[in-house]
Amino acid sequence: MKTLKDKLFILFQHIVPQHLLSRLVGKIADCETPWVKNSFIKWFNKNYQINMSEAQEEIPTNYPSFNAFFTRALKEGARPIDQTAGGIVSPADGAISQLGPIDHGRIFQAKGRGYGLTTLLGGDQDRAADFIDGQFATVYLSPKDYHRVHMPVTGTLTHTIYVPGDLFSVNQTTAQGVDQLFARNERLVAFFDTEHGPMAMILVGAMIVAGIETVWSGQEAPLLKQPIHKSFTKLENTPITLEKGEEMGRFKLGSTVILLFGKDSIDWNESLTANSPVTLGEALAHTATTTEAPNA
Repeated sequence: MKTLKDKLFILFQHIVPQHLLSRLVGKIADCETPWVKNSFIKWFNKNYQINMSEAQEEIPTNYPSFNAFFTRALKEGARPIDQTAGGIVSPADGAISQLGPIDHGRIFQAKGRGYGLTTLLGGDQDRAADFIDGQFATVYLSPKDYHRVHMPVTGTLTHTIYVPGDLFSVNQTTAQGVDQLFARNERLVAFFDTEHGPMAMILVGAMIVAGIETVWSGQEAPLLKQPIHKSFTKLENTPITLEKGEEMGRFKLGSTVILLFGKDSIDWNESLTANSPVTLGEALAHTATTTEAPNA
């Protein structure tokens, strides 16, 4: 049951100028004026108790901007990548929001709420067909988490879709209170060919998220208010293959990563449930097991 505080928070999400506020915060987050960026960094570091001992640069105010601090690199070896054959690892630090089967083209968001697979993928029915009756996992990154996103399995990029949309905050309150949250927010969908078949990684924007970046194209959002498709399968393009654990993108503030796999391709680890904490490189799933029919 939603409290009055939750109801007011959700109401605020609907009436605030989401994009204007988010782009303004983005400008401030990119500011390199020492007193401005240091004030934000010190406040953020104090309130969220960031573990700077694992960062390549441990002194917060040495970063040239708040965004540089927020997307800080980790020391080598800080996140070991599980190398189990056929394994899928967490793409980020955070917590499992939800995971499980894609049921008749619907993805579970929260109790009483879900959203359409095709809508999530920007209305692309052909690509959505690859994931009908497949599996999904939603990983939420909190403000204190490391905010670079890495590959859960080795994959070759085939296509991306930038999908414009709203910028609701992404957290447990909005997941429970905003219909089709992840299929409404601005997002980047990246499709890969992997040893498990097609995989999609959806990087979901949120309020005051100042942008989404990828290692192959740089800044991906914010962009024009229309879907933008990019193909990476043309013969003149050098294939973009990223190894398991390799960085694929990052959030400048925020947000959420959704993983999609096809039918009968993977099984999630039984220990994982909603709200399970996860770290980058931790094993999440493995190749789907099949039951052999007994010999006659």
